[in-house]
Amino acid sequence: MFLKKVDGPRAVTLPDGTIMTRADLPPATTQRWVASRKAAVVRGVLYGLITQSEAIQRYGLSDEEFQSWIAAVAEHGEEALKATALKKYRQP
Repeated sequence: MFLKKVDGPRAVTLPDGTIMTRADLPPATTQRWVASRKAAVVRGVLYGLITQSEAIQRYGLSDEEFQSWIAAVAEHGEEALKATALKKYRQP
């Protein structure tokens, strides 16, 4: 079995006991960002699977956009990443 050389860990254990691997991350060519894909990228960065700069470069995100995803998850949970929840979670 051939394993591609990657920097960093291949898998991390999340606090709930599940294991997240690089295969669980969305493909680099992702165009349509649904909440579950955003959450996977945020979890990958927060638990050390990939670095923030690697995620921003791989997915073509702006730093501000990615920071807003992290802030939404920190304040309201993964439900806040849904596009239909913008009014509910992001009102001043």
